[in-house]
Amino acid sequence: MRRRTRALILSAVLLLSYGTATGPARAAVERTSECQGDWLPATPTAPDIMNGEVEFLDLPPVKVGKDVNWRTDPYRNRSWSMVFHSLRWMGRLVAEYETSGNRSYLTRATEIAKDWVTDNPRRGGPKASPYAWQEHPVALRAPALVCLSKHVQESWLSKSLAEHAAVLSDPRLYEKGHNHGIDQDIALLGIGCRYKRSEWSGLALRRLIETVKLDVDSQGVLREQAPRYAVYVHERLRVAMDNIKACGLKVPAEIAKRWEGLETFIAHSTQPNGFMVPIGDGGADVRPVGYDHPKAKVKVFGNGYVYGRTDWDKPESAFYSIRFGPGLKYHGHEDHLGVTYYAQGRDVLVDVGFHSYEENTYRRWTMSPQAHNTPAVVGRPFRGRTATALSRSSIGEDRQSYRLTDRAYGVPRTRSVLVNHGRDVMAVLDTAPRGSRISTTWHLASELSTVSASGGRVVVKDKAGWKATLAQVSMPSCKPVSGLKVIRGQRNPYQGWVSTAYLNKQPAPAVVSPASADPVLTVVVPGADKPSFSCSGSKVTVGTSEGAVSFKVSGSDLR
Repeated sequence: MRRRTRALILSAVLLLSYGTATGPARAAVERTSECQGDWLPATPTAPDIMNGEVEFLDLPPVKVGKDVNWRTDPYRNRSWSMVFHSLRWMGRLVAEYETSGNRSYLTRATEIAKDWVTDNPRRGGPKASPYAWQEHPVALRAPALVCLSKHVQESWLSKSLAEHAAVLSDPRLYEKGHNHGIDQDIALLGIGCRYKRSEWSGLALRRLIETVKLDVDSQGVLREQAPRYAVYVHERLRVAMDNIKACGLKVPAEIAKRWEGLETFIAHSTQPNGFMVPIGDGGADVRPVGYDHPKAKVKVFGNGYVYGRTDWDKPESAFYSIRFGPGLKYHGHEDHLGVTYYAQGRDVLVDVGFHSYEENTYRRWTMSPQAHNTPAVVGRPFRGRTATALSRSSIGEDRQSYRLTDRAYGVPRTRSVLVNHGRDVMAVLDTAPRGSRISTTWHLASELSTVSASGGRVVVKDKAGWKATLAQVSMPSCKPVSGLKVIRGQRNPYQGWVSTAYLNKQPAPAVVSPASADPVLTVVVPGADKPSFSCSGSKVTVGTSEGAVSFKVSGSDLR
């Protein structure tokens, strides 16, 4: 049994175990809104913490003992240290104290918090951690300390919360228009409401309105360029709105409106298999639940996303994503013009996903154009943070097509994408000015293996024997592109990998085309290993397992 499953079971039966594991249960304690809620971590559980053991991010548990060393950094992982110093795990003990009345939990929570305050003064010290007063741990730790303050009336705690409020109020440290800013506002609001300090709660509310309007646009798109963060922001805004009401204040209409808009963006960003498309810093294992889907099956979001599907609530439906819009920021990757394609209940073209925030060669590669399904202009330097325009879109019931262009390589590169549903086909045309050469990279799902690669075609299959074909031809000659290279699990330089979860990566086929002076047409045919392919003037006809699909190539356009 995996440790995380064990932890959840322990948490579920905690009430039953108090009488035998930690002594007789006490009289019930008043449960407070500050100490209850889904901000509490699933791991570590209260028994784990009482045993001096903590577990974060699905990494192996760490013994911290009774006298905690706050410089502990066992995995050299910034995310681990951030969670460690958030003290949310300490808040777990206070919540369990409220539920059980077992005072040993509150006693230990107080010891942990007081030890943290003593060892981590803002000015630093021999026991202080460099993570202690970074802006995000401060924002996440303050609510845990507010929770503790509902049961502990001691000057060291109120003074520490006042210091947290001073840090949170400092405009130089405020992350405006970012999910960290939302967390900072939640924290400052909580301290202000707890101690009836309107200068803190009022500032938090004013900033929150500004931050939400910046971070979430009128269509509900999160500007942080990673759809999975939309789930986080949606959850945190719900917490913020609940706390605003609990503080006796009115929820601003603009916050409620954009919170609702996030639901639409999250729904469209979710593939038919229930997992979020892993764009930007978003893992392939993120599965949003409880979000109603809209009626529209195709949606163009002006801040850089096109999503389309054949149906809702059917795992076998087709789905695709296309990236454009503002240049890279926050949690984005250099993925403009990139596409993903899910068809017949399977991932076909994928994004390589998110591995971790650790600054290393693999992390840098996952953010690069080479880690996405994009075209490169060979021999010209890539110019990061370049915006991409969606210059045309045609949306029909069974077919959609789009044209995108930018100057990420100093000259215009244009990509046209056509998706045909029913008889599943994705066609992509990449062009650059005369005298330039185009090369493309296509990342396939890790569960697919190469059957053959010759004559401008790559055929892949999964373990069940299902197959798909990726074919490339030069236009307007319609000649197969020779020299397609399939790379899997290469390390120097990185190529042919997919990150399926946090700190996890799997070898996966990547198809890299040679440089071409002519426009390159790439056609992906799910469910077929020998699709027919013919050209007649501007008309291209592809044979699928369900029948023929035809479309036209006109200059840099597909229709």
